Amino acid sequence: MQVKETAATYPSQKKTYTYEDYLKLPDDRNRYEIINGELIMTPAPKMIHQKISGNMELQLRLFVKKNKLGEVFDTPCDVFLTQKDIVQPDILFVSNENKKIITEDNIKGAPDLAIEVLSPTTAYYDLIEKKELYEKFGVREYWIVDYKKHWVEVHVLKNKKYELHQREEKLEKKINSNLLKGFELQLKEIFK
Repeated sequence: MQVKETAATYPSQKKTYTYEDYLKLPDDRNRYEIINGELIMTPAPKMIHQKISGNMELQLRLFVKKNKLGEVFDTPCDVFLTQKDIVQPDILFVSNENKKIITEDNIKGAPDLAIEVLSPTTAYYDLIEKKELYEKFGVREYWIVDYKKHWVEVHVLKNKKYELHQREEKLEKKINSNLLKGFELQLKEIFK
């Protein structure tokens, strides 16, 4: 005799968040993102994170401005991908050709370049969840920066999938963009 076991089904109490919910969140100095409808809260980053992000942003901003390539933004800057996917890359670049996605309130669509500086509270999302989102929505280049281990990876979108373009771990080495020809950063300048 066979006995078929079944488990009772219970409705999920997990709320799916949308952009409208996001707009109602408190201004409490925490950083909020929505990934696949899940609300993600991270506290303000540590000062070393801000310093490294600032070092990179300054160099990127100077290069983009000098070459009149587009716009550079840093967090907090909402990138609206869908009603259930709103992220805040640490640094992002929108090319002149893609400028129509820049609105008064946010970036509506995929930036050309996103840079994330890992921290203990965001590493999983930056390495997995956000990387998948950026790939899915067509962010052409994605940089991941680990300030604890001093490495930088550049991922380039090819055939709708990210390929590792470059990974550097030595401070005397340079990291370069495939998207922004001529833009390069020496690791010791990033991590100084």
